Amino acid sequence: FPRTADLRVYHLGLRPGEVANRIVTVGSPSRARIIAKFLDETPKPFTLESERGFLTITGRYKGTPITVLSIGMGAPNMDFFVREVRECLSGDMLVVRLGSCGCLINAPVGTVVVPKACVAVTRNVDFDFLNPEASQEPPYRISKLVYGDTELHTQLKQSLEAAKPNNSETQILADIVNASADSFYSSQGRQTAFPDHNEHVIEDLLKVPDVVTLEMETHHLYHLAACWGRRIGAQQALTAPLTTSPVLPTSTPSHATATLEPTAPLASPDAKIRVSAAQMIFAARSSRDFITPEQVNELEHWTGKGVLEALCQMTIPLDKQHPEQGSVWETL
Repeated sequence: FPRTADLRVYHLGLRPGEVANRIVTVGSPSRARIIAKFLDETPKPFTLESERGFLTITGRYKGTPITVLSIGMGAPNMDFFVREVRECLSGDMLVVRLGSCGCLINAPVGTVVVPKACVAVTRNVDFDFLNPEASQEPPYRISKLVYGDTELHTQLKQSLEAAKPNNSETQILADIVNASADSFYSSQGRQTAFPDHNEHVIEDLLKVPDVVTLEMETHHLYHLAACWGRRIGAQQALTAPLTTSPVLPTSTPSHATATLEPTAPLASPDAKIRVSAAQMIFAARSSRDFITPEQVNELEHWTGKGVLEALCQMTIPLDKQHPEQGSVWETL
């Protein structure tokens, strides 16, 4: 796997011992920092900002090692995140994405959804967008369903219900389907100056049973988790190139840097990747309602805490945990 000479991955800037087995991933750095405020004071959380815009904060929550990581938007950034973190970790990898979304049904903004499955909505580049009458291809494609982890989905729903303030009227919807688009514009049916031929995208998407939400990342998270498993020997035998090109992350160490040489196998094929997601409805496509900044601030705080609680309730066997010795969450 491509790394720098000191074992850092290219885009996240991480090396083994700087990311924990349990991970909350978000889009914006501000949301990551809000969630990170719930982490224990000791050891002081480790913070790293990569030159590619990824922010990693690793510490402990109620004694359990955990990472909060902001990745920006879209499937390509989700791909960087999953693949590069996987190559920095020994043992199992549990991920919950906490993000925003649009709503395709008549649910109020501020509703929290926990999707059991996702579809992808992709622009078909083989469609002739300038001469559509000459094209035999559809302009957009909707994929088959891909499912998240059932146990983590159930635990996430329970933990969010427990974290919700007593006076909150927020609905939490589980067992729904999410759609992830490859564009904020064309494949989400928004009209621009481009000839996107997307006037039927939402109509076609609503034919998917139980579809409720639309965003840009979660399908790829579920897809990569579903693809993880034992690999053939030829793939294992490939030697990854090293580079001395600078990856210059800015880090705020907690108490010590991570050990450079891993003491346990990384990205072991018998380790698991278990994923789920919680999404806050920011916009309703039918009513055109949009969430207020005050609602966002309230939601981010208690949903962030609920996600942390859910991850900590999930058991990871001792032999499937990244070694504490030499890590940034090591207690001295």
